[in-house]
Amino acid sequence: MKECRRWENEPIAGIVPEAGNSVKYETGSWRTYKPIWDEKKCNQCFRCYLFCPDMSVLLKNGKVSGIDYRYCKGCGICANECPKQAIKMVLG
Repeated sequence: MKECRRWENEPIAGIVPEAGNSVKYETGSWRTYKPIWDEKKCNQCFRCYLFCPDMSVLLKNGKVSGIDYRYCKGCGICANECPKQAIKMVLG
């Protein structure tokens, strides 16, 4: 597994010396609220996947299968876009 860098270990002012490195940073530690996905309520409309700015909605075999908490910043867009309320934002 590749090394993942966290914000706590980065230089002050957020200098990013190399391009194309976003996969190295686990931005999930920035999160205050966490989306919880309910598979039973989900109708696979993919709105959460399409609107997630961090590509944190996981797909498996062409279906939504969960949330990648390593990169999810907890913005809540997925929950707001879900027409079936299959995603709930909780503290944590």
